[in-house]
Amino acid sequence: MLQPRPDPTDASPATFLFLQGLASTFFSDLGKALAGRGHRVRRINFCPGDWLFWRGDADHYRGTRPGWEAWLDTYVATHGVTDIVLFGDCRPYHVVARAVAVARGLRVHVFEEGYIRPNWITCELGGVNGYSTLPKTAETVRAVARRLPQPGRAMPSTGDMALRSIWDVGYNVANVCFPYLYPRFRSHRPTHIAMEYAGWIKKFSRRGRTRREAARCNEIYNAVGCDYFLLPLQLDSDYQIRVHSPFLGVEGFMDRVIKSFAEASEAPSRLLVKLHPLDAGLINWRKFARASARRHGVSERLDFIDGGDLPSLIAGARGVVIVNSTVGMLSLEMGRPTMALGTAIYNMPGLTHQGDIDGFWTAPTAPDLGLMADFRRVVLHRTQVNGGYFSKSAIARAVAATVPRMEAALPDALVAVARTIREGEAGTGRLAEVY
Repeated sequence: MLQPRPDPTDASPATFLFLQGLASTFFSDLGKALAGRGHRVRRINFCPGDWLFWRGDADHYRGTRPGWEAWLDTYVATHGVTDIVLFGDCRPYHVVARAVAVARGLRVHVFEEGYIRPNWITCELGGVNGYSTLPKTAETVRAVARRLPQPGRAMPSTGDMALRSIWDVGYNVANVCFPYLYPRFRSHRPTHIAMEYAGWIKKFSRRGRTRREAARCNEIYNAVGCDYFLLPLQLDSDYQIRVHSPFLGVEGFMDRVIKSFAEASEAPSRLLVKLHPLDAGLINWRKFARASARRHGVSERLDFIDGGDLPSLIAGARGVVIVNSTVGMLSLEMGRPTMALGTAIYNMPGLTHQGDIDGFWTAPTAPDLGLMADFRRVVLHRTQVNGGYFSKSAIARAVAATVPRMEAALPDALVAVARTIREGEAGTGRLAEVY
């Protein structure tokens, strides 16, 4: 039986329950910072990789996915959880967690990669992307933006790729070597990590050639002033395609766009397909693209690259076609006509092309740059945190900015009590519960 919803005037610290994050120390550092503010902090590990990246006490879920909902419902009631913290609201465990939170009136703080990149991460209350509560009409965007100050300049937060790679390998090696610690855990990844790493090794062996091909294509396009549309691919495993679009994956999306381009575009315009930089190469998307182009009779007007400078490619394009990638934010900021075929935070009249995709090739609608500036301001104030997940300095900056954002979602009484507890315990060196 459901317990009563928490009383927002109940003067007690919040209890933050952390679920899965990235292969990064960000969640661990954020938990420690919240505990230092007087809040209670709890953690549930699902696999050895989770355990590896959490410094502090934790509980462990070793049950099946079907049993997770009942287990979590009992857990949040037993421990008085008020807030759930997670990365990616479409992971199977997290979908269930959001449902439990809604039923019990708990707050859910969802983290993701930044809507605006680089230098930002996303921290949004309730849900992200297709589940976001950001305003969805131009009128609302403008009304909200008028009440917000101009955002400050972001401090650079470049990630450490070497550290990110080491952390990723450590997380996955722990899962592969110690599966018996969490025997019923099932990853949200669609393919085994060994296959992904094999794909990356093969991709890196061809990296020099693919980069040269992309640079040569870019040079030719610039030299002849090519009229082209850009089709940047998302990852086939991306939940934004699987959950927030009408497509089952990249293949269906790509074929739909190429078919429309063949039937409705005018020669000599071309379609430039760009592979996602984090695609591991397990599927030969170049082969799929060329097969689709042959099938629809447009082989001579399609190019495929793995590499290239995205901003310069967007700047030179007549228009950009995407599902719901964050590339759309960059494209709109640069004033380029953008067609979004999935659910996206920016897919609204005044920003993206609202007509049929067949009409996009001959009369693409450019965004209202004033509206885009307002939308960017709203997104920054409501959802973005300066920092990153994959370097110590970026994590420290992100944690410092995230704590006040998360506390702003709490009732004033909770924040005041947490501050009082923190000040009262400062002299004893004692932190709250977990740390």
